[in-house]
Amino acid sequence: MGIPFYILIPFVLMLLLIAVAPLFAEKLWESNRNKLIVSLILGSVVAVWMVLNNNAENHFTHHLIHQMVYDYVPFITLLLALFVVTGGINVSGDIQATPRTNTLILAIGAVLASFMGTTGASMLLVRPLIATNSQRKYTTHTILFFIAVVANCGGLLTPLGDPPLFLLYLRGADFTWFFSLLPIWLVAISALLIIYYLLDSYHYRKNEALEHLMHDAREQKPIRIHGNINFIWLLAIIASVMFINSGYIPAMGEEHAPFYIKLLREFVLLAIILLSLLTTKKEIRKANHFSWSPIVEVAVLFVGIFATMTPALLYLNANAANLGLTEPWQFYYSAGMLSSFLDNAPTAVAFHSVAMGLPAAEGVAMMGGVPEVLLGTIATASVFFGAMTYIGNGPNFMVKAIAEESGMQMPSFFGYMFKFSLVVLLPIYIIVQLIFF
Repeated sequence: MGIPFYILIPFVLMLLLIAVAPLFAEKLWESNRNKLIVSLILGSVVAVWMVLNNNAENHFTHHLIHQMVYDYVPFITLLLALFVVTGGINVSGDIQATPRTNTLILAIGAVLASFMGTTGASMLLVRPLIATNSQRKYTTHTILFFIAVVANCGGLLTPLGDPPLFLLYLRGADFTWFFSLLPIWLVAISALLIIYYLLDSYHYRKNEALEHLMHDAREQKPIRIHGNINFIWLLAIIASVMFINSGYIPAMGEEHAPFYIKLLREFVLLAIILLSLLTTKKEIRKANHFSWSPIVEVAVLFVGIFATMTPALLYLNANAANLGLTEPWQFYYSAGMLSSFLDNAPTAVAFHSVAMGLPAAEGVAMMGGVPEVLLGTIATASVFFGAMTYIGNGPNFMVKAIAEESGMQMPSFFGYMFKFSLVVLLPIYIIVQLIFF
């Protein structure tokens, strides 16, 4: 049997709750226990239906098991590894908050985001950036550009950069293929940094009080990095993702290989997590305000997303030809729009399934089972458009919360959109589409 439309409702409900619950039921939704209950209820509905309707023709149970064991487990294990390792690196200090300094911090964050994840880079640099700008009056724009550059766009170049890219990697995209997106990354990051530098220079020269700038010049502390051992563990994570796969270890790709062979990379990542915890002083994680709550939140939400997403992916793959999406620009704006308001990881996977369901064209370069241009479109849109709202990507809200805890004024949900993302980000994204897609 095919996939009836009604079994897609739990997936839609899951995504809608993630998008709107923080806005309308914040106190209820902030509990990870409540998130887990929702995930288990909606996921169980889908799982039971797929098991009851499984047969030799559709293999629903096989698809469900593969989704949870060989997609969800690698996904959450990598995020956990990056979360633990980057949480063991502390950057402290307070240097003079000139436009050049702030722009340099954003540029460094953009590079780091692709190799330690947008969440890791954001958590590493946001507090030093806030401390650096503590004597300045106009700081909101700095945090907004930080969200765009470090928490989103910077993560385009490797599967480590952002969850949607890792999921595309799991679906067959080569690790090094993502480096081919460098021209896109350069255009977007350069545009954002230039605009930021001009804007920050204006505020620095025209609006900042001289006494604030003199105070900033006096109150300086050298930059210090603690927990350096974790850079070794970070390199180990990168090496694990690059080399522990079926391309280098063919046994991992065999259909009937034992699960411990197929999940070899995940066992190595768990070992790296343990080593990071054992070799990092507790004082360093305490200075980073390290807490398990954020990764627990991701784990409980995505167990529901991955379970409910399974029939949705099968449906999209089977009905791709009827959706009217054929051109790269159509994928770009469709995936981008959904990534702005829904989680960008399942959005990327959904559009990858659509692309896989399209008729194959002769002479077209393929990657991950789809035309390269479509894969690049999906990857770029899911990463970039995650910055369009506070809920588009996980680090966005985290950065906003840390900034507000530090006394910075941040715009509302719609204020962010109308004063920043629609005015600054969208024109850049349109230029990217016109040049590349």
